[in-house]
Amino acid sequence: MNAPATVLSGLARRLVSDGILQEELAREALASASRNKITFVFELIQHQGISAKTIASAASDEFGSPIFDLNAIQQDSLPQDLVDSKLIQKHQVLPLFRRGNRLYLAVADPTNLHALDEIKFHTGLNTDAILVEGDKLHSSIDVFLEKQEGSIGDALGGLDDETLDALDIEAVDEDGPTDEGTDQEADEAPIVKFVNKVLLDAIKTGASDIHFEPYEKTYRVRFRTDGILYEVAKPPTALATRLAARLKVMSQMDISERRVPQDGRIKLKITKTRAIDFRVNSLPTLFGEKIVLRILDPSSAKLGIDALGYEDNQKQLYMDALAQPQGMILVTGPTGSGKTVSLYTGLNILNTSERNISTAEDPVEINLEGINQVNVNHKVGLTFAEALRSFLRQDPDIVMVGEIRDLETAEIAIKAAQTGHLVLSTLHTNSAPETLTRLLNMGVPAFNVATTVSLIIAQRLARRLCTQCKKPADDIPDDILSAEGFDNIGMDREELQLFHPVGCDGCTNGYKGRVGVYEVVRITSSISRIIMEGGNAIEIADAAREEGFNNLRISALRKAAQGLTSLEEANRVTKD
Repeated sequence: MNAPATVLSGLARRLVSDGILQEELAREALASASRNKITFVFELIQHQGISAKTIASAASDEFGSPIFDLNAIQQDSLPQDLVDSKLIQKHQVLPLFRRGNRLYLAVADPTNLHALDEIKFHTGLNTDAILVEGDKLHSSIDVFLEKQEGSIGDALGGLDDETLDALDIEAVDEDGPTDEGTDQEADEAPIVKFVNKVLLDAIKTGASDIHFEPYEKTYRVRFRTDGILYEVAKPPTALATRLAARLKVMSQMDISERRVPQDGRIKLKITKTRAIDFRVNSLPTLFGEKIVLRILDPSSAKLGIDALGYEDNQKQLYMDALAQPQGMILVTGPTGSGKTVSLYTGLNILNTSERNISTAEDPVEINLEGINQVNVNHKVGLTFAEALRSFLRQDPDIVMVGEIRDLETAEIAIKAAQTGHLVLSTLHTNSAPETLTRLLNMGVPAFNVATTVSLIIAQRLARRLCTQCKKPADDIPDDILSAEGFDNIGMDREELQLFHPVGCDGCTNGYKGRVGVYEVVRITSSISRIIMEGGNAIEIADAAREEGFNNLRISALRKAAQGLTSLEEANRVTKD
């Protein structure tokens, strides 16, 4: 009966015939897009992991339409006020230019004739579709609508220290009773707009953390971009209390309590289809409360394993471990090294309707549909160990523990791995071999470690060189390359492609984005034997090297040799 409604046509049919998308997944994607009121293309990019370029190429072949590069057009030249912003958001189209009575619209799916007809009806203009890549269209629409609607960023883009000093800021009783008028006044308050602008700027620049820092005579705001902190604003010191109060209200903290640290969360809805979470922490300092926000983008967990920077053999080791029905996978590294994204990438691969997945985290950073996530709460006795005990009574297939901090949690996690469950977790150590000795030092018996742990991933994040401005590093002498360790990376000197950072308008000091550097070690029989005999981290590291597992240093040098990062950056994130 339902067959006629699910007959594939247009772009979906092309993607299936090209082998890009399975027919069943295509039907599910169409239904999901309709249910969530988003476009079919956006559903494919966001939830099916198909690249926008692949979709655009298929559409181009199907409809004989060339792909237009949105990066080649200036936002200021786009026609304003021709198409209602609600229609632009609803259909995900962007007006490019007008010629007489014809309006040319950027679209990711040329088969969306309903969008063209509705815009034609509202504008009175004939509409023509121009094919573009979906991800570029999505980001261009966000920028266009912000400009069209007079965004917060534009409204405060020119605010400098003098302007902020001169602002007449009224105290707003955020705890008191509010009505619609009060809410409107609060939204128009300069302090609120400034905070919103900072949050939006951080998202646009790809920052991972925002620091609001009060000092005796100054106040500064810094972004951590690609792992490095940069100062972005210096509001007047007089605003310190108001800024802290605003951030605490947004994250539902107690603004009357300034003596103890507090935790909270903020959800910022960027568009109808994209929301960003912020994990917020306040800390009383000598001259006021320092507020730090960690930006949690759920889409980062859906990038796919290929986007994380694993070498081919390392990726295969991870995929093989994920395919095992039981055992323990441990991810280790310092704070901010990307452990959460690595774990959630694995969970995303495993997240199917046939599996029961439960996680215990402190706190939950990324929300994933289909995974049962528990926030650890020590105040009420909900510890990692207690959550794990409960998981084992809920028929789990896969368990993720945010961090193994003590012997009790380690023992329960190992028992779960021994009784037919796949367990994923993290530790804070510097390398894969040290992770094994850390478990032994906690008091876990050597036999349990040797027989339960199946894979260890140690990782760091290195800044990725900007592809637009990096320059070849032909000035490094051979003896320096040998001293750095390039003789041990398994590549000939002729294969090395080292580059220096330069810096341009499209990057930060020559770097744009980050790439993972990994040490992936499978626990082999020889490594198990060393563990059972009470061997130390050095002996385990030597055995791992003999088995062909690259350590962090070699992995970083290989990334530099491939031109992905610089030698300076490889030296910053790893030590020999």
